[in-house]
Amino acid sequence: MEAVAKLKNCPSSPRKMRLVVDLIRGEAVEKALYILKYSNKEAATKVEKLLLSAIKNWETKNEGQRPEDAKLFVKTVMVDGGRQLKRLRPAPQGRGYRIRKRSNHVTLVVDSKNVEPQTN
Repeated sequence: MEAVAKLKNCPSSPRKMRLVVDLIRGEAVEKALYILKYSNKEAATKVEKLLLSAIKNWETKNEGQRPEDAKLFVKTVMVDGGRQLKRLRPAPQGRGYRIRKRSNHVTLVVDSKNVEPQTN
């Protein structure tokens, strides 16, 4: 059974977040946490907290099971653009340059590799 965690309006650009997210897509949860912990990107700490939240959500859905025994892995991770804050920076000769402060939305899905056989 899969569990989802979402991070909305994270104040960093989607491009920078995708660099971090691409490192952990499809990896086992333990390895993904290790990668995020020792990454020097600022977005890695936010994704690490999101991954821990997804693991906790999985634990509440599957009471009595341990995440270590279920072989959890990062099933899907999506980064979408959020809203932009538009600001003006003073420029020469009375002009103003537009600054776009970007944000993003991250959706992370964690699933277990243990597939229980279906009985009909």
